[in-house]
Amino acid sequence: MTLQWTAVAFFLYAEIAVNLILCIPFISARRWCSVFSWRIWNWLSPYWNKGFFTMIMVLIVLFLDAVREVQKYSGPEPMHDAKVNPNLYDNVHMKLFRAQRNLYISGFSLFLCLIMRRIVTLLNQVAVTVENSAGLQAQMDSAVKAAKRHQDDNVILFCAQALLDEEKAMSVKNQQLKLEAEKLADQVKVAGEAVRKSHAEAEAMRRQAKGLAQEYDRLLTEHHQLQNPQSPADKKDQ
Repeated sequence: MTLQWTAVAFFLYAEIAVNLILCIPFISARRWCSVFSWRIWNWLSPYWNKGFFTMIMVLIVLFLDAVREVQKYSGPEPMHDAKVNPNLYDNVHMKLFRAQRNLYISGFSLFLCLIMRRIVTLLNQVAVTVENSAGLQAQMDSAVKAAKRHQDDNVILFCAQALLDEEKAMSVKNQQLKLEAEKLADQVKVAGEAVRKSHAEAEAMRRQAKGLAQEYDRLLTEHHQLQNPQSPADKKDQ
């Protein structure tokens, strides 16, 4: 294996290891996001992007070269020469095997490179989504607490309104009772005036009856005197 394909093979092994590490289930996306946010990655990001695109271009070139080699050694002419010259048969198959091996190495390296970049992007997106969902959950919890607090306030206001309506009804009823009490007081006053007036009339009638009785007694005395006209001197002589 030449130096370039040895480097591609080591790059493939490194990609497999990195992808396996990124797919470890007990490391959360937020942890990976915190790792990706280190300052060293920000410092290496310009070089990383250039190196990534350079590696992609190199892998594409090597992949196309491997495709060309596979087509070259799998064509009819090398196989015809291998059949004509038996000593060349093993050499052609060996070169075809190497070309296919290089094709698989470069192809899988290119594929895993794209997969690795996609995994990193998805991990960042998942971490951002988790943070946003946590923020939304906090906002939802605060909104639920605010709604519950408003509901409690509405219940308190409803109770206060009910008490206020009851107080208003009691006030109206008390006002009506007060008016009725005033009417009854006026009626009692009028009845008292009538009672006093009746007492005065009764007293006047009693006095009038007393005067009539005295007048009757006087008239009765005078009547007896008229019935017995004898003087007291005559009564003495007898």
